[in-house]
Amino acid sequence: MVVSPRYLNGTPADKKFEGAFHVDQRIELHCFGGEQEIAFFHEYRKGVDWVFVDHPSYHRPGNPYGDSRGAFGDNQFRFTLLCHAACEAPLVLPLGGYTYGEKCIFLVNDWHAGLVPVLLASKYRACGVYKDARSILVIHNLAHQGVEPAASYRNLGLPSEWYGTLEWVFPTWARTHALDTGEAVNILKGAIVTADRILTVSKGYALEITTAEGGYGLNELLSSRKSVLNGIVNGIDVAEWDPCSDEHIAFHYSANDLSGKVQCKTSLQKELGLPIRPKCPMIGFIGRLDYQKGIDLIRWAIPELMEDDVQFVMLGAEDPLYEEWMRSAEATYRDKFRGWVGFSVPISHRITAGCDILLMPSRFEPCGLNQLYAMRYAAVPVVHATGGLRDTVENFDTYGGGGSGEGTGWTFSPLTKDSMLRALRIATITYREHKPTWERLMRRCIQKEFTWETAAIQYEQVFKWVCIDPPYVT
Repeated sequence: MVVSPRYLNGTPADKKFEGAFHVDQRIELHCFGGEQEIAFFHEYRKGVDWVFVDHPSYHRPGNPYGDSRGAFGDNQFRFTLLCHAACEAPLVLPLGGYTYGEKCIFLVNDWHAGLVPVLLASKYRACGVYKDARSILVIHNLAHQGVEPAASYRNLGLPSEWYGTLEWVFPTWARTHALDTGEAVNILKGAIVTADRILTVSKGYALEITTAEGGYGLNELLSSRKSVLNGIVNGIDVAEWDPCSDEHIAFHYSANDLSGKVQCKTSLQKELGLPIRPKCPMIGFIGRLDYQKGIDLIRWAIPELMEDDVQFVMLGAEDPLYEEWMRSAEATYRDKFRGWVGFSVPISHRITAGCDILLMPSRFEPCGLNQLYAMRYAAVPVVHATGGLRDTVENFDTYGGGGSGEGTGWTFSPLTKDSMLRALRIATITYREHKPTWERLMRRCIQKEFTWETAAIQYEQVFKWVCIDPPYVT
């Protein structure tokens, strides 16, 4: 069973709920000072029960978390409803004539579902319900923790004596004024305390979040739970991302026949109005234009990089400052630089297929998907050695073993402009001067397996482990 809000925002995306039918089961959830009525919709799709929680707070323009003006102010309410509903669904919904019952494993994602393990421990097990259930918390980005004022605790539908589980105190430097005590509630903290096991989306990130640099104030708590903390790299949709059949790219290719790769490059050059130069190394960047993604390093490095014989293509949006910079850089380096402001799925596929090198200078990257897509399309990644990037990109030594060694790209550290440029120049020199080595490198990339089938096997092992240990109790 998958439980999710029934998001309706008045766009064509609403059509994905067309196959879901109303379940004749309305329930009232006690939180936020009263009884909140919700409904359920259900669709059985590809062997999975999809359950959608319906409430007016999920029906508004924007994305699941906010709109162009920022995060929604009632997100704590919206996701508290989701968590209470997710706990009730296995008990009350007769899907296929039967309820799922109490013996469940709850896989909860980030702070948005973080109240589920807290509710299991504080509300249900205390009443003899869900005694055999287990919860696994999956952390995709520790920077987002669901922190709200301490007074909001009474809205969550939890027993008063459990306040300490979510209690959070901001350090003095982070408080707004001299009388600010810094007291708050932190939903992700509560989930980390009460979950039976914890996962992140790479082994590297599982280690990083236990350090002061990567732990966002939760590193000591996470370190105390190292025995149940693991990392599993996300998989990718290998049907959608397949250079042999991708509907978005002009030419197809595979590990056995890479000739379509250079044709995709020249097609992209033509589409973007760049000079048609099949032998010129093309570097690509796809992502949000924000600090986490290292966009400031790219901005600082471009004047120096543009002195080399390369072309650089970017796709991204978010920060108006960097969007304007991309337009300015395109005007300055007309034959070398193109910046596509916004996001387009077809263009992202064509850049991935057309570029020779994909750059990812992220400050932190819990998993990262673009480097996986890049390798799938024989675009060699150059990445900052952090989190999932370090786990998935094997550093290649161009000169060791006559260039016949292993490796799927280049990692660089520390995160500086000079370090990044050094890695890029090694990559472009390899591309120009060591063609057989580059071709072997491309083949190793495209043959890498980062499927959800591989990830699922690891998840199944964690499911076995979580059932061996007793559930969390106070």
